[in-house]
Amino acid sequence: MANNNIGSKRLVVGAHYGLRDWLAQRATAVVMAIYTVILLIAFLTASDFSYQGWSGLFSHQWFKLATFVALMALFFHAWIGVRDIWMDYVKPVALRLVLQVATILWLVGCAGWAAQILWRV
Repeated sequence: MANNNIGSKRLVVGAHYGLRDWLAQRATAVVMAIYTVILLIAFLTASDFSYQGWSGLFSHQWFKLATFVALMALFFHAWIGVRDIWMDYVKPVALRLVLQVATILWLVGCAGWAAQILWRV
């Protein structure tokens, strides 16, 4: 009797992240696109292209928050993409875990650094 993996007795394995990650990447991309439009409008309507004008733009609390939200979306977007690369192409489990932990630490560090920079202005 032939053993085929098609039909109701098919064994499905894996992390089952597909749809959730696909939606998360689209949502984070939309957040980044909206922020890009806001930044572009702010740039095109600005009259002062000096450091004072730039820091004046970031002195508003709403702009700092919008920037931080866009950066968090970027970091989450990057996490999903890099994690999928590690899961797809790095087969040794121990190495994959080390790479994933290193990626998480790097992205958390970047988020902390971004917060520090934004609220220092």
